[in-house]
Amino acid sequence: MDCIVMKKSTLKINNTQITSPDLTFSTVMHKWETPIMKEKAKWVCQNGGDILEVGFGMGISANYIQKQKINSHTICEINPQILEKLHKWAKDKHNVIILEGDWFNNVDKMDRYDGILFDTHMDAHAHHFSQVIPYISKPNCKITWWNNLPKEYNEFKIEGTTFEILNVNPSKNDYFNHKHYYMPKYTYNA
Repeated sequence: MDCIVMKKSTLKINNTQITSPDLTFSTVMHKWETPIMKEKAKWVCQNGGDILEVGFGMGISANYIQKQKINSHTICEINPQILEKLHKWAKDKHNVIILEGDWFNNVDKMDRYDGILFDTHMDAHAHHFSQVIPYISKPNCKITWWNNLPKEYNEFKIEGTTFEILNVNPSKNDYFNHKHYYMPKYTYNA
């Protein structure tokens, strides 16, 4: 959840969803995304090593990343309410590094990673993501991001992206109501 809007947004957080009443599309994340987040975590962690997660949300993907054989797990988050939740979650996890604030303003604090999961909301800097990949990726880095369309949509126009179709069963919501999720999969080769 990165951008100035999300930094200032007051969120309502419960066990099934995160909403922001002051946004047009108020649902930020929902528990029905769990199967998607599990697959995203498996994809980005398949090389082990060092993982970057941009956007913590409900912590669903973070929990799955922690179940993988990895060295480090860097999480970048901007929203103060989510950061509070993230700090509590990370208390007993020795391999978690937290970067507070907008991901784009934290690029100089980032290392190079073996896997990157990019999932932000209302992100004014998202269009820079593809340009930043070479600076924060190790060779063979596995990368994925949120795709809000029910088709092979390559928002960042990253050549070589493939898609895995996942069957999903979303609760009625204001951002994704389709039976198939097209998960972007990209392997960075320097």
